Amino acid sequence: QVQLVASGGGSVQAGGSLTLSCVVSGYSSEDYFDNLCMGWFRQVPGKEREGVASIGTHYSTTYIESVKGRFTVSRDNGKSTVYLQMNSLKLEDTGLYFCASRYGFACSPNIGYNYWGRGTQVTVSS
Repeated sequence: QVQLVASGGGSVQAGGSLTLSCVVSGYSSEDYFDNLCMGWFRQVPGKEREGVASIGTHYSTTYIESVKGRFTVSRDNGKSTVYLQMNSLKLEDTGLYFCASRYGFACSPNIGYNYWGRGTQVTVSS
């Protein structure tokens, strides 16, 4: 069973930085992770879950407008891990951040994903 484990959340002051990690495990094919589209999402109580960023099998990246220039998504296929580097954090970046995976070439924050990890909380304070 494929599992995704996100970590790295925490509390930070506005303007600060955090790096989230998401490790994928539980698959048997050696190149399974290489063929995954990986997405980062966030959710705030009372609001719909929002796709933040994604990175495809060829390392193509997509970001929502509000995080462009501040967040960077990357992947290390050798470690089956995807990262979300978050700089210049704002109060509105507060939320529960999830990672998700989708097998195949198609990749964006707005498509369906197959597997989801539990969230890691990011709290930005003034």
